[in-house]
This record gives sequence, structure tokens and C-alpha cells, in this order.
Amino acid sequence: MIGLGTYAFFWQHSERAPEPLTLVGAFEQTRALDVELFQICDYAPLDTMSESALRDAARAARELGITVELGTKGIVPEHLSRYLKMAEIFDARLLRSMIYGPDSRPTLAEAETWLRHSVRDYEACGVTLALETYEQVGTAELVGLVDRLDSPNVGICLDPANVVARLENPRECVEQTAAVTRNVHVKDFAFARQDGWVGFTYSGAEMGHGMHDYRHLLDTVRPRERNINEIVEHWLPWQNDATTTINTERAWTRATLEYLRSTL
Repeated sequence: MIGLGTYAFFWQHSERAPEPLTLVGAFEQTRALDVELFQICDYAPLDTMSESALRDAARAARELGITVELGTKGIVPEHLSRYLKMAEIFDARLLRSMIYGPDSRPTLAEAETWLRHSVRDYEACGVTLALETYEQVGTAELVGLVDRLDSPNVGICLDPANVVARLENPRECVEQTAAVTRNVHVKDFAFARQDGWVGFTYSGAEMGHGMHDYRHLLDTVRPRERNINEIVEHWLPWQNDATTTINTERAWTRATLEYLRSTL
């Protein structure tokens, strides 16, 4: 299923927006685009919302016909346990996370111990934990960790854009993770020369106009055949003013949805 994520509304949620978008507002915009899946990913207010507010948001999503996935950072067992309770509130069947959290940088051995502490609870609740490919941990090491855990409820959230910061090749990342991918983050990316030709900027691009060979990802991972959700997000730099930035963000979302739908 094609979905939108919090990062597709990054600037609309931000304090730079004239009227920052609420979580329910993002649900409403998602439904208006004829999308029925939303990943609440790294959305800071989620960590401070009361249970009542969480249940209100979950109710709004259900009334709009929106399926919810969750996303956070870190794998400290207590943190994963709290998000598992949130998953129950939202009827979420997937949590995306990363090995490193705001206050934790475990070794791979520590990460494996922590995850073994949590994985049985995730299995019992039918929730999949998808660990994102990132520059903090090499793709081969991350896949090895998932393989050692050997659980149907632990896999990879594939975002090949991230691994470039580790000097890994995005195409190779796709091939390494294909068998254990459980979620895909969809965005295009490109390098551009900085002013004066002194270095490069690596950032987002409108889907289909950057360097991401998404057809290769589709052919290699086969997300539609395997019921792996594809979540739209962006790396959109600030465009000098709020109106231009937000309008560009919305245009990139429409362009990405059109691109994905054209590949169905």
C-alpha cells in the first residue's frame, strides 16, 4: 500500500508554518489525496500526548479510513514497550525505529540483547519492528543483526538515501536488504554543486528527477507482491519563505504519488 509519512508534511508541521499542521490535519490531507495509510514517524508531540489525546487521534484516523503505522528512534526496551502500547491504541501493525536513539548509542551486541528483550512482545501483539537503514550502522551489519534475531516480526525499513552518508551505494543497499525489508521510505535524492563550485549539497529531489533508481527497488524488493508498504517522505530544503516551501512540499507529494501510482 502507498502511504504518506510525517516527513511528507515536515514544513507544514514546523513552527515556520503560519499555521502549523496538526496530526489530525495531516490525516485529513492524506485522505483528501486518496491515500489510506499514514506513518507517524519521528513526530515529537507523540511522546508527550496523553493517552486520551492519543485515543482521540486514533479515533480520527479510523473515522477517516486511515491505517496508521508508527515511527520512532531508539531500541531501549522500555521505549519499545511504550511504543507497543501506542501501537495498540492506533491499531498499528508496524513500528519503524533505528538502532541509535536520542540518548542511546548501543553496540551491535547491546542492540541484539535489547531487541531480544522486546521481540517476543512484538510477536505476541502482531506488530513488526522495522529497523531503518542509516549511516549510523552499516547495511551489512544491520542485516546481520536482523538475521540473528530470526523473527518474522523484525525486519528492515529500507531507505537507501540515508546510507550515502556512510559512502555506501544506494543500489547495493537495496540488494543487500531486499529479503528482510518490511517497509520502504520513498523519496528521491541528488547532489548539487554549491555556489562557487566548492563542494556538493546532498538533499532531496522531486520524485523522478533525482538519482534514485526506484524501478530497481521495485524489481528487487517487490513490495507490492509482498504487501510491503511504501511511505512517501521528502528531504526538501527550505525555499526562502514559508509559502514557497509549503507549496513545494505539497507539489512534491502530489508528484511522488503520481509517480508511484504510474508504476502500479
